[in-house]
Amino acid sequence: MSYVQIDHVKKTYDQVPVLRDISFTIEEGQFLTLLGPSGCGKSTLLRAIAGLNDIDTGSIVVGGKDITSLSPKDRQVGMVFQSYALFPNMTVFDNIAFGLKMDKMKKAEYTPLVEEMIRIIDLEGKENRYPVQLSGGQQQRVALARSLVKRPKVLLLDEPLSALDAQIRRALRSEIRQIQKKLNMTTVFVTHDQEEALTISDRIIVMNQGGIEQDGTPEEIYTAPETEFVARFIGSYNVWRKEQLAGAGMLPMPEGEMFAVRPEVITILPHAEENSATAGYMLATGKVKQSIILGNIKRFTVDIRGLDVTVDVLHDSTIHRIGEEMDVDLTIPLSKCQPLKKIS
Repeated sequence: MSYVQIDHVKKTYDQVPVLRDISFTIEEGQFLTLLGPSGCGKSTLLRAIAGLNDIDTGSIVVGGKDITSLSPKDRQVGMVFQSYALFPNMTVFDNIAFGLKMDKMKKAEYTPLVEEMIRIIDLEGKENRYPVQLSGGQQQRVALARSLVKRPKVLLLDEPLSALDAQIRRALRSEIRQIQKKLNMTTVFVTHDQEEALTISDRIIVMNQGGIEQDGTPEEIYTAPETEFVARFIGSYNVWRKEQLAGAGMLPMPEGEMFAVRPEVITILPHAEENSATAGYMLATGKVKQSIILGNIKRFTVDIRGLDVTVDVLHDSTIHRIGEEMDVDLTIPLSKCQPLKKIS
């Protein structure tokens, strides 16, 4: 039996649906990410699991126990918010111990638990510091430890890294993942950052307008988007309709009405006078509109009779011979044209 069961959960605000009949399960110890744009319902769903939002219909079961009607304090669910919400007048030790004190635990009982968490979050020697004396990343680790020290059945993380700069964010998400694995903690993580979701998750649920667009592993979500929304949201996919390809003269065309093609599977070469058909590949000739450097990737935007095609190539010396306004040939494997559902 799955450890967490979300069954037909619905929620409306002022008669506007925010969660549209949401159902999924989570295995014990799994790291699940709810990914989607602002307003898609992911944080509302997270808060519903925590008991901070009520739901109109449906049920939420954790560890075989229906917690739908329980108060937040009785759900054995820990939540870490975007804002650290630390007590400024308390030390690191006291902030982490706060929940245990509220549970009437004696100091002799909670001290070893707090000390263990301080070791896990790598803040030994900083036990007596106040939040103002910590970096943003260290404060977020304290907020994480405060939730984990009570050993919740499920840990909920509501965009906990969004206030941090990029370098600290990357380091801390790696630390969170390591801590989650070490404790085998069932975790639900909310983010709008595609890279973050792909790097930290066992599984991703992509949400849009209160519903689930796709549920799968990071590899499945990235390599095989099922809908136009997922293809456009998850990365730099080219998304084309059949009539667009026909208008651009791109032949032979794949089967279907709408397709997504990753920019890195397309081959780009300087235009040759002979561009003969090749079995299994779609061929096209166009002009480079733009060339930009993205670290180790060079991204080209190629105009093919009014259709823009994004092409990503490893940035090395061999690609320097292709520049803006140059005529180029593109080769696209038909096997890499991912069919999409027309309506998300």
